[in-house]
Amino acid sequence: MKTYQTYLFDFDYTLADSSKGIVMCYRNVLERHHHTGISDEAIKRTIGKTLVESFSLLSGITDADTLEAYRKEYVKEADKYMTANTHLFPETSHVLATLKARGAKLGIISTKYRYRIMELLGHALPESTVDLIVGGEDVQTPKPSPEGVFIALEKLQTEKTDVLYVGDSTVDAETARAAGIDFAGVLHGTTTLEELAAYPHTGIMNDLTALLKNE
Repeated sequence: MKTYQTYLFDFDYTLADSSKGIVMCYRNVLERHHHTGISDEAIKRTIGKTLVESFSLLSGITDADTLEAYRKEYVKEADKYMTANTHLFPETSHVLATLKARGAKLGIISTKYRYRIMELLGHALPESTVDLIVGGEDVQTPKPSPEGVFIALEKLQTEKTDVLYVGDSTVDAETARAAGIDFAGVLHGTTTLEELAAYPHTGIMNDLTALLKNE
Protein backbone atom coordinates (compact mmCIF):
# COMPACT_ATOMS: atom_id res chain seq x y z
CA MET A 1 0.00 0.00 0.00
CA LYS A 2 1.17 3.53 -0.79
CA THR A 3 2.95 5.35 2.04
CA TYR A 4 1.27 8.48 3.39
CA GLN A 5 2.50 11.36 5.53
CA THR A 6 -0.63 11.29 7.70
CA TYR A 7 -2.94 8.48 8.77
CA LEU A 8 -6.36 9.23 10.25
CA PHE A 9 -8.14 6.35 11.97
CA ASP A 10 -11.65 5.67 13.12
CA PHE A 11 -11.59 4.15 16.62
CA ASP A 12 -14.31 1.55 17.27
CA TYR A 13 -13.85 -1.60 15.17
CA THR A 14 -10.78 0.00 13.53
CA LEU A 15 -8.19 0.37 16.29
CA ALA A 16 -10.14 -1.25 19.11
CA ASP A 17 -12.93 -3.69 19.86
CA SER A 18 -15.34 -1.87 22.15
CA SER A 19 -18.30 -4.00 21.13
CA LYS A 20 -18.70 -5.82 24.45
CA GLY A 21 -18.86 -2.56 26.39
CA ILE A 22 -21.03 -0.84 23.80
CA VAL A 23 -23.58 -3.66 23.71
CA MET A 24 -23.68 -3.75 27.51
CA CYS A 25 -24.27 0.01 27.81
CA TYR A 26 -26.97 0.15 25.12
CA ARG A 27 -28.73 -2.89 26.52
CA ASN A 28 -28.75 -1.52 30.06
CA VAL A 29 -30.39 1.72 28.89
CA LEU A 30 -32.79 0.12 26.43
CA GLU A 31 -34.04 -2.55 28.81
CA ARG A 32 -34.46 0.02 31.60
CA HIS A 33 -36.99 1.66 29.30
CA HIS A 34 -38.61 -1.62 28.25
CA HIS A 35 -37.09 -1.87 24.78
CA THR A 36 -36.54 -5.61 24.61
CA GLY A 37 -35.85 -8.19 21.93
CA ILE A 38 -33.01 -6.18 20.36
CA SER A 39 -30.13 -8.44 19.30
CA ASP A 40 -26.46 -7.85 20.00
CA GLU A 41 -25.91 -7.84 16.24
CA ALA A 42 -28.43 -5.02 15.77
CA ILE A 43 -26.59 -2.96 18.38
CA LYS A 44 -23.20 -3.69 16.82
CA ARG A 45 -24.45 -2.54 13.41
CA THR A 46 -24.98 0.96 14.86
CA ILE A 47 -21.35 1.33 15.99
CA GLY A 48 -19.89 4.44 14.35
CA LYS A 49 -23.14 6.39 14.47
CA THR A 50 -23.89 8.96 17.16
CA LEU A 51 -25.59 7.81 20.35
CA VAL A 52 -28.76 9.69 19.46
CA GLU A 53 -28.89 8.17 15.97
CA SER A 54 -28.30 4.69 17.36
CA PHE A 55 -30.94 4.94 20.07
CA SER A 56 -33.45 6.16 17.49
CA LEU A 57 -32.66 3.26 15.16
CA LEU A 58 -32.81 0.67 17.93
CA SER A 59 -35.89 1.94 19.77
CA GLY A 60 -37.89 3.58 17.01
CA ILE A 61 -38.13 6.74 19.11
CA THR A 62 -37.81 10.09 17.35
CA ASP A 63 -38.54 12.49 20.23
CA ALA A 64 -35.38 14.58 20.72
CA ASP A 65 -35.75 15.01 24.49
CA THR A 66 -36.20 11.29 25.07
CA LEU A 67 -33.20 10.44 22.89
CA GLU A 68 -31.07 13.00 24.71
CA ALA A 69 -32.09 11.44 28.05
CA TYR A 70 -31.06 8.02 26.73
CA ARG A 71 -27.73 9.47 25.56
CA LYS A 72 -27.01 10.84 29.03
CA GLU A 73 -27.86 7.50 30.60
CA TYR A 74 -25.53 5.74 28.16
CA VAL A 75 -22.63 8.04 29.11
CA LYS A 76 -23.14 7.14 32.78
CA GLU A 77 -23.14 3.44 31.88
CA ALA A 78 -20.01 3.89 29.78
CA ASP A 79 -18.23 5.59 32.68
CA LYS A 80 -18.67 2.35 34.59
CA TYR A 81 -18.19 -0.33 31.96
CA MET A 82 -16.50 0.89 28.77
CA THR A 83 -12.78 0.96 29.55
CA ALA A 84 -12.71 -2.49 31.14
CA ASN A 85 -14.57 -3.93 28.15
CA THR A 86 -12.51 -2.34 25.36
CA HIS A 87 -9.32 -3.84 23.91
CA LEU A 88 -7.04 -2.76 21.10
CA PHE A 89 -6.85 -5.21 18.23
CA PRO A 90 -3.70 -7.38 18.45
CA GLU A 91 -1.81 -5.50 15.73
CA THR A 92 -2.87 -1.95 16.65
CA SER A 93 0.00 -0.97 18.96
CA HIS A 94 2.67 -2.35 16.61
CA VAL A 95 1.19 -0.72 13.51
CA LEU A 96 0.80 2.69 15.14
CA ALA A 97 4.29 2.57 16.67
CA THR A 98 5.84 1.56 13.33
CA LEU A 99 4.05 4.27 11.36
CA LYS A 100 5.10 6.80 13.98
CA ALA A 101 8.73 5.62 13.83
CA ARG A 102 8.64 6.10 10.05
CA GLY A 103 7.75 9.75 10.61
CA ALA A 104 4.01 9.66 9.96
CA LYS A 105 1.49 11.88 11.73
CA LEU A 106 -1.34 9.93 13.36
CA GLY A 107 -4.86 11.08 14.20
CA ILE A 108 -8.15 9.58 15.34
CA ILE A 109 -11.54 10.81 14.09
CA SER A 110 -14.44 9.27 16.01
CA THR A 111 -18.01 9.79 17.11
CA LYS A 112 -16.83 8.45 20.49
CA TYR A 113 -16.00 11.18 22.97
CA ARG A 114 -12.37 12.30 22.97
CA TYR A 115 -11.94 11.94 26.73
CA ARG A 116 -13.08 8.32 26.50
CA ILE A 117 -10.59 7.51 23.75
CA MET A 118 -7.81 9.19 25.72
CA GLU A 119 -8.78 7.13 28.75
CA LEU A 120 -8.72 3.92 26.74
CA LEU A 121 -5.45 4.67 24.93
CA GLY A 122 -3.76 5.77 28.13
CA HIS A 123 -3.79 2.17 29.29
CA ALA A 124 -2.27 0.82 26.08
CA LEU A 125 -0.05 3.30 24.22
CA PRO A 126 2.67 5.84 24.97
CA GLU A 127 1.09 9.29 25.15
CA SER A 128 3.05 10.63 22.18
CA THR A 129 1.91 7.92 19.74
CA VAL A 130 -1.22 9.69 18.50
CA ASP A 131 -0.82 13.34 17.52
CA LEU A 132 -4.50 14.32 17.52
CA ILE A 133 -7.89 13.00 18.58
CA VAL A 134 -11.08 14.57 17.22
CA GLY A 135 -14.00 13.20 19.22
CA GLY A 136 -17.74 13.58 19.13
CA GLU A 137 -17.64 16.65 21.36
CA ASP A 138 -15.23 18.45 19.01
CA VAL A 139 -17.53 18.79 15.98
CA GLN A 140 -20.87 20.37 15.20
CA THR A 141 -21.81 17.68 12.68
CA PRO A 142 -20.75 14.04 13.11
CA LYS A 143 -19.42 11.68 10.45
CA PRO A 144 -20.07 11.27 7.55
CA SER A 145 -19.65 15.04 7.67
CA PRO A 146 -15.98 15.77 6.86
CA GLU A 147 -15.77 18.39 9.64
CA GLY A 148 -13.61 16.22 11.90
CA VAL A 149 -11.24 15.42 9.05
CA PHE A 150 -10.89 19.10 8.17
CA ILE A 151 -10.09 19.91 11.81
CA ALA A 152 -7.36 17.26 11.72
CA LEU A 153 -5.92 18.48 8.40
CA GLU A 154 -5.66 22.03 9.75
CA LYS A 155 -4.13 21.08 13.09
CA LEU A 156 -1.70 18.57 11.58
CA GLN A 157 -0.90 20.97 8.71
CA THR A 158 -1.38 18.23 6.15
CA GLU A 159 -2.51 18.36 2.51
CA LYS A 160 -5.39 16.13 1.41
CA THR A 161 -3.17 14.25 -1.05
CA ASP A 162 -0.89 13.14 1.79
CA VAL A 163 -3.64 11.62 3.97
CA LEU A 164 -5.15 8.15 4.28
CA TYR A 165 -8.34 7.66 6.28
CA VAL A 166 -8.72 4.16 7.72
CA GLY A 167 -12.07 2.85 8.96
CA ASP A 168 -14.32 -0.18 9.18
CA SER A 169 -17.71 1.18 8.13
CA THR A 170 -19.56 2.80 5.25
CA VAL A 171 -19.84 5.90 7.45
CA ASP A 172 -16.04 6.09 7.40
CA ALA A 173 -15.94 5.57 3.64
CA GLU A 174 -18.52 8.33 3.15
CA THR A 175 -16.51 10.62 5.45
CA ALA A 176 -13.33 10.14 3.42
CA ARG A 177 -15.19 10.69 0.16
CA ALA A 178 -16.82 13.87 1.49
CA ALA A 179 -13.41 15.15 2.64
CA GLY A 180 -11.75 14.33 -0.68
CA ILE A 181 -9.09 12.05 0.82
CA ASP A 182 -8.05 8.45 0.22
CA PHE A 183 -9.80 5.69 2.14
CA ALA A 184 -8.75 2.20 3.20
CA GLY A 185 -11.22 -0.19 4.78
CA VAL A 186 -10.48 -2.74 7.48
CA LEU A 187 -12.68 -5.78 8.09
CA HIS A 188 -12.61 -5.74 11.88
CA GLY A 189 -16.28 -4.87 12.28
CA THR A 190 -19.69 -5.88 11.00
CA THR A 191 -19.42 -4.16 7.61
CA THR A 192 -18.71 -6.58 4.77
CA LEU A 193 -16.08 -6.45 2.04
CA GLU A 194 -18.84 -5.92 -0.52
CA GLU A 195 -20.32 -2.98 1.39
CA LEU A 196 -16.95 -1.23 1.68
CA ALA A 197 -15.99 -2.00 -1.91
CA ALA A 198 -18.95 0.04 -3.14
CA TYR A 199 -17.04 3.19 -2.13
CA PRO A 200 -13.80 4.68 -3.50
CA HIS A 201 -10.89 2.96 -1.74
CA THR A 202 -7.17 2.34 -2.02
CA GLY A 203 -7.50 -1.03 -0.34
CA ILE A 204 -9.63 -3.20 1.92
CA MET A 205 -7.62 -5.03 4.58
CA ASN A 206 -8.25 -7.98 6.84
CA ASP A 207 -6.24 -6.16 9.51
CA LEU A 208 -4.09 -3.06 9.94
CA THR A 209 -0.73 -4.74 9.22
CA ALA A 210 -1.34 -4.14 5.50
CA LEU A 211 -0.58 -0.46 6.16
CA LEU A 212 3.05 -1.42 6.79
CA LYS A 213 3.53 -3.15 3.45
CA ASN A 214 4.87 -0.69 0.89
CA GLU A 215 4.01 -1.07 -2.78
